[in-house]
Amino acid sequence: MNPIIKNILAIIAGFVLGSVVNMAVIMLSSSIIPPPEGVDVTNMESLKASMHLFEPRHFIFPFMAHALGTLVGAMVATIVAATHKMKLALGIGAFFLIGGIVNVYMLPSPTWFAILDLAGAYLPMAWIGSRLVYKK
Repeated sequence: MNPIIKNILAIIAGFVLGSVVNMAVIMLSSSIIPPPEGVDVTNMESLKASMHLFEPRHFIFPFMAHALGTLVGAMVATIVAATHKMKLALGIGAFFLIGGIVNVYMLPSPTWFAILDLAGAYLPMAWIGSRLVYKK
């Protein structure tokens, strides 16, 4: 297969599978750590209006979703890519980082969480994900 096409498929596969992992963790989160009473976590307006009710424990799964989604996406991109494996993995991290930045602006979260999430869940996890499967 043409390496350019294989690299494009690596980016698509990494993004799709990373997104699936992200959503799976988010969907699982409310059954393990229930949201505050009366909060509909599937509704952005409900989340915005009730963010002040969230405790630090409510941010564990969103961070895990972002970090694990990026990690898996980067691993997949690294495995599928023909060339530039680390660059493509970091590209996956950058895609998810952009989503995280948009999320910070759309959904007001505590500053500590925004800093932790943006600094720790995306580019570092993409680097780790690539290094786990590609040792060069």
